[in-house]
Amino acid sequence: MSQQNILVVDDEPDIRALVKEILEDEGYSVTVAEDGETARSAYAGQTPDLVLLDIWMPDIDGITLLKEWSSAGALECPVVVMSGHGTVETAIEATRLGAHDFVQKPISLARLLAIVGEALEAGQKHKKPLVAPGRPGTEPIGNSAVMQLLRGKAEQAARHDLPVLVTGEKGSGRENLARYIHELGSREGGFVTLDHCELSGEDSHGYLLGSEEAEDGAEGLFDRARGGTLFIPDLQELPVDTLKILHQVLESGHYVHEGGSGARQLDCRLIVSACGDLLDRAKNDELFQQLYYRLNVLPLQIPPLRERQDDVPELVRFYAEWFPNRENLPYRPFSVAAQNRLRNHSWPGNVRELRNLVQQLLVLGGKGEVSVAEVEDALSQNPSEPAPSSPGEPRFFDLPLRQAREQFEREYLVYKLKEAGGSVGKLSEAVGMERTHLYRKLRALGVDPKTAAISGDKK
Repeated sequence: MSQQNILVVDDEPDIRALVKEILEDEGYSVTVAEDGETARSAYAGQTPDLVLLDIWMPDIDGITLLKEWSSAGALECPVVVMSGHGTVETAIEATRLGAHDFVQKPISLARLLAIVGEALEAGQKHKKPLVAPGRPGTEPIGNSAVMQLLRGKAEQAARHDLPVLVTGEKGSGRENLARYIHELGSREGGFVTLDHCELSGEDSHGYLLGSEEAEDGAEGLFDRARGGTLFIPDLQELPVDTLKILHQVLESGHYVHEGGSGARQLDCRLIVSACGDLLDRAKNDELFQQLYYRLNVLPLQIPPLRERQDDVPELVRFYAEWFPNRENLPYRPFSVAAQNRLRNHSWPGNVRELRNLVQQLLVLGGKGEVSVAEVEDALSQNPSEPAPSSPGEPRFFDLPLRQAREQFEREYLVYKLKEAGGSVGKLSEAVGMERTHLYRKLRALGVDPKTAAISGDKK
C-alpha cells in the first residue's frame, strides 16, 4: 500500500519531530516545514494529502498561507490548523478560508490521530480525478508521484507533432494516455484507432490506405485520421504486411489509395502503443527494427498499477461513479478499509482488472458502502496474486521494503486476530500496541476485525 503524504508546518522543532515520528509510525509519509516560506515551497512542489498548519510562525503566518492556497476557490487538500494561542476570531477566519478543523495545542495523541484520519477521509471523498481535458468521464490519468511525472512528459509530447510510443503492460491504460495527449494537442481532428480485426480480412490494404476501386471510393484509416490522431495499439501484434505499409508511409510521408495514382500527404499525429520486449524483437527483425526506431521518438512508459498504488482509491472512486451513470447500476461508495485493501492487491491485470472488479461488486453486491469483507470475497473468487518465488519463500520477499512491511503487518495482525478470537482488546495486549494506535493500524491496512478472524487472509 502506498503512503499518504502529510505536510507538518510548525516552527517548534520538538513538535515537528514528535508529530513526524507519530505519523510515520502509523504508516504515513511526512514532510516537515519549519516556517511559512518552506511550507509554501513544499505545497507548491507536490500538493500533499493533508496539511497540519501552525498559525503563528516568524515569517508568514498560517492564515496568510491559507488565503494563498484557497485563492483559486477551494483548497486542494484538507488543512488542519493548530495553535497554542488561538482565538475565536482566528478559528472563524481559518474555517471561512476552508480549513477542515481548528485544534488547540497541546493535543493528545489519540485526538491527533483521529483528526488526521477524519481529514484524510474527507479529502478522499472530495478529491476530483484528473482527467483528460475536454473528455468528462474519461478514466483518470493518476495523481501518484510517478504518474505526475508521466503526465508532465505527456504534456510536453502534446506540444510537438512527432510520433509517440507508449509502452506498458496490458490493461495499464496506454490508450487512455494516448487520448490524453490527443486532447492536449492543437489538432482539431478526431482520435482514430486501428482495429486489429480489420487487418485479417481480404481488404486490409484498403482499410489502411483507402481505395479508388470501390464504386464511390472508400476512405482508409489514414484518410479518417487526417487533421487528428491515429492510434495504433499493440505494435508487436501487427502482421508483417501492415508493418511494411506503415514503414513505407512513415518513410515517405505519403500514401496512395488502392487503384489510385495520386499521392496523398500523411496529415495526422501518430501514437503507437506496445508491450513486451520490443528491443529483443528489433534485434532479430530488421523491418521491425527500422519501424521501432522511427516510432520511438517520444517514448512514454506507463508503470503497472502495483507500482503506483496511490492511484487505486482515485480509480475505485471514479468507476464507482462511472458505472452507475453508464449502466444504471446502484451507486455504492467504497469504505476506507475496502479502498486500503484494494491498495494492497498486486493487480497483475492492472487498471482493467480493477475496473472489472468494481463493476462486479456493483452488479452482485447489496446496498450501502462496499465493505472490506465484500472486497476480500471478490478477490478470493478472482485469484490473481502472483505465486511466491519458491515454495517456502514468503510472497513479500519480491516486494519493495515498504510494501513488504505493510503486507507482513497485515498478515501478522490477521493471524493474531484469529488467535485472539476477533477481540481487539486481546490483540492489543498480544502485540503490545495501544488500542487507539491498533485501530488506526488495522484501518490503514484494510483489516476489518469483524471479518478477519473468521475469513482469515484470503490471498
